Amino acid sequence: MQLEMLISSVNQNPGELLNKMHVNCDAVLINQCDKNSEEKINIGDYEIKVFHRNERGVGKSRNLALEHASKDILLFSDEDIEYCDGYEQDILNEFEKHPEADLLLFNVEVCPERRTYWNEGFLRVKWYNCGRYPAYSIAVRKEALERSKVWYSELFGGGAKYSNGEDSLFLKQCADRGLKMYATDVVIGKEEARESTWFKGYTEKFFFDRGVLFAFLYGNMAWLWALRFVLTKKEMFQGEIKQKQAYRLIREGIRQGKKEKKMQ
Repeated sequence: MQLEMLISSVNQNPGELLNKMHVNCDAVLINQCDKNSEEKINIGDYEIKVFHRNERGVGKSRNLALEHASKDILLFSDEDIEYCDGYEQDILNEFEKHPEADLLLFNVEVCPERRTYWNEGFLRVKWYNCGRYPAYSIAVRKEALERSKVWYSELFGGGAKYSNGEDSLFLKQCADRGLKMYATDVVIGKEEARESTWFKGYTEKFFFDRGVLFAFLYGNMAWLWALRFVLTKKEMFQGEIKQKQAYRLIREGIRQGKKEKKMQ
């Protein structure tokens, strides 16, 4: 098996970025900037295909990378991840150990306030517990992903119409279409601490966009997940917005999400 990284970046110098990230395998690098061009960079025996594109949207970036991917195992990545020595072999070894897995979710160290998950051991992941995993944790067998015909939504995420949730929606669709997903405690890198590209506090837009996402994730049960969210997460946003207002905004977002789904 061969590993290929699918890297999303914005306004980066490719050579400097690849060195900073410690890239040590084939890769497709999408650099959203102010020009349209392509180049290839060689790092030892590895080839990095670089696409500079004058557009915005993390979903667009990931889909373009998928279009140009060619290796057996695909690792999604972002510009702020620094990889451990030997990460490429650790990933391939884990897929060899677990032939039953179509998709594996790896550990990446992040600062405590940004941490949404940490895998302890090896466990199955399904549609109801996949929402906390970011793109940079995901490695997938190319053949399985092509078979499922799952792509990234271009409605959600940095540079898109709605704030975030593209990773949750991607994994939910993978689960719905039969991919076998597992979490592993293997650590492959760490995240560079920086300001979030999408989170600007618990604003009205945050809750509205969360409602749109819930409509895509949970369909007719979205209202129940909305209620669960405002009840279980209220300590996070207390002092910024009232609970009733948060719930109302999510419900409004759910209605908008249903309209968006009908237009697709």
